[in-house]
Amino acid sequence: MNFELKTKNLKAKTLKGLAFISCLTPLGLLGWDAYSDNLGANPIEVITRDTGTWTLIFLLITLSVTPLRRVAGWQGLIKFRRMLGLFAFFYVCLHFTTYIWLDQFFEFAEIVKDVMKRPFITVGFLSFALLIPLALTSTSGMIRRLGKRWQQLHRLTYAIAISGVIHFLWLVKADIRRPLIYGSILTVLLAYRLFLRKREIRSVPLPSSAGVTVFNAVRIGRSDD
Repeated sequence: MNFELKTKNLKAKTLKGLAFISCLTPLGLLGWDAYSDNLGANPIEVITRDTGTWTLIFLLITLSVTPLRRVAGWQGLIKFRRMLGLFAFFYVCLHFTTYIWLDQFFEFAEIVKDVMKRPFITVGFLSFALLIPLALTSTSGMIRRLGKRWQQLHRLTYAIAISGVIHFLWLVKADIRRPLIYGSILTVLLAYRLFLRKREIRSVPLPSSAGVTVFNAVRIGRSDD
């Protein structure tokens, strides 16, 4: 039994290690392209675009964990959800840093003007700001401390994903195929979430007093007939 437990723990650690490396792969490829001088004529634009895209991808993957657990029965995915969410925050930090450092050179007056003038920048800043409290409360201690409020707070992930899709859509202007694909995936995930919510509401039993009230109302209605 002890051997089986050790084997199981080793397997779990190996899977987490592989998942961690996989999550870092986009950054590794981007770094290799930068080292090889293979980022094209506008490397800052490529870095900004790729880090933003991977932020959105990791958000969508994180939101897909619950549907895949329920539909496909992949219960083990829950072990990776926190990691996936934190990698979404990691890539948005890279995205944000690229913008304020390599693009704007920490000219905060110009950054404020940009935020006020260009709507897609405004939405992008909003998404980043909303992700900060989610990342800060992702520790086991904060989950225990916040209790039910933790779940309520982390429902912001859907709002962040929506604003991320809008940010991407307003950015590209011409070729909107990729943001539309991400938007379609998000729509399916939101629809599934609403379906689960409605089913939970229907499955909640009426309180005894409410049941008596309904019974009396039905009885009075029948007597009136």
